Amino acid sequence: MEITLRAIDADNWHACVKLTVSEEQKQNVADNGISLAQAAYEKQWYPHGVYADDMLVGFLMFGTDPETKRVELCRYMIDKQYQGKGYGKAALAKLYDLIKIRYGPITFYTSIVPENHAAKKLYEDAGFSMTGEVMWEELVMVKQL
Repeated sequence: MEITLRAIDADNWHACVKLTVSEEQKQNVADNGISLAQAAYEKQWYPHGVYADDMLVGFLMFGTDPETKRVELCRYMIDKQYQGKGYGKAALAKLYDLIKIRYGPITFYTSIVPENHAAKKLYEDAGFSMTGEVMWEELVMVKQL
């Protein structure tokens, strides 16, 4: 399967808000509908669907945080029925390519809820490392692109 990232728009937003994570993951991941509303009003955020061929399997959102001025991945999820298939790591590789095109070689950030061990492993496997910083009660991670 080919993994692609596609901007969320009038054609796919409804499918995006239907994506879900397991009950135990819900405390670690923002609701996609809230993220899309945020992107509608805060224009520095760019929401994208993660597709495996033509099937929407996940969601991510990146942009420049107005407080820190850092380019960051602020939302990331793979639907519960598609987890464990390698889509998450493959989508991060596609995101890195997109970030390099949009911003050039930069320092790229994300953060995780401390208890989200699966996200920590995914991000570390994809090249992120811990900074030791805590923001918004989350652990900050960084990757040089």
